[in-house]
Amino acid sequence: MREPRWLPWARWIVLGSLGLFTLVPLYVMATTSIKPLGDVQGDFHWIPTTISLQPFADIWRTVPLAHYFVNSLIVASAAAVASVTIAVFAAYAISRYRFPGRRIFSITVLSTQMFPGILFLLPLFMIFVNLGNTIGVELYGSRTGLIVTYLTFSLPFSIWMLVGYFDSIPTALDEAAQVDGSGPVGALLRVVIPAAMPGIVAVTIYAFMTAWAEVLFASVMTDESTRTLAVGLQGYSTQNDVYWNQLMAASLVVSVPVVAGFLLLQRYLVQGLTAGAVK
Repeated sequence: MREPRWLPWARWIVLGSLGLFTLVPLYVMATTSIKPLGDVQGDFHWIPTTISLQPFADIWRTVPLAHYFVNSLIVASAAAVASVTIAVFAAYAISRYRFPGRRIFSITVLSTQMFPGILFLLPLFMIFVNLGNTIGVELYGSRTGLIVTYLTFSLPFSIWMLVGYFDSIPTALDEAAQVDGSGPVGALLRVVIPAAMPGIVAVTIYAFMTAWAEVLFASVMTDESTRTLAVGLQGYSTQNDVYWNQLMAASLVVSVPVVAGFLLLQRYLVQGLTAGAVK
C-alpha cells in the first residue's frame, strides 16, 4: 500500500519542528556562554558581537564548581552502582524462582513509580534527622544520605527493567551452567550477567542520570560541603546580579559527562530499553 504524498512532507515538518525545539535552546545557551556579561544583560542578539572564553575560566572561581562536581560524581556513581548491584540479584530471583508473595512484591515495586518524589521529602528528612539524634548515624547533610535517598527512586525501576530483560534470557543457559558445576550464584555471575549486559548498562545509565540531575532532594538533604552540581549552579545568582554567561558556561560543562557517557553507551542503552520494554 502506497503512502499518501503528503506523509513525507508531514514527517519532515514534524521532525524539523522537534529539531528546532531542541537545538534553539542549545544554541542560545552556547552563544550566551561566550558573551561578556554586559552583552548578555543588553539587547539579545542571535549572533554574538563579542566572543570571550573568560566565562569558562570564571565559573571555577565564582562558586566552588570543582567541589560540587566531585560531590555529584561520587553520589551519582555510588547510587548507580548500588542500585544496579541490588537490582541484579532481586530481578534474577523474581525472574527465575517462584516463591510466595512474588507477584505482590513485583506489583509493589512497580507501584512505587506512581508516587511523586515530593511525597517522600518530609518523611525522609525526619527519618535522617531522627537517626542522627538517636543512634548517631549522620545521614542528613552527608553524601551517604543522598545516595540512600536516590536508591529509593532508582532501585524499583532498575528491578522492574532487569526482570523484563532476564525473562528474555533462556533458562537453558542457567541449566547448562549448573550442569557444568556452577551454583545459582555462579550461573548468574558467569552466564546470565554477561548475556544481560545491555540491560544492565541501560539501567546503570538511568540511575546515574537520575542522581546527576536531581535538584529537589539535593537542595534539602545537603549542606555547603556536600552540595551537588544541580544545586550549586544557583550560586551564579546573587542578590545583586545574575551571571548568565557563567551560568550557561557551567551548564555546558556539567552536561559533558552525561552526554559523553550516553554517546559511548548508546548502543547498549537502546538494546536494553527495547528488550525490557518488549518483554
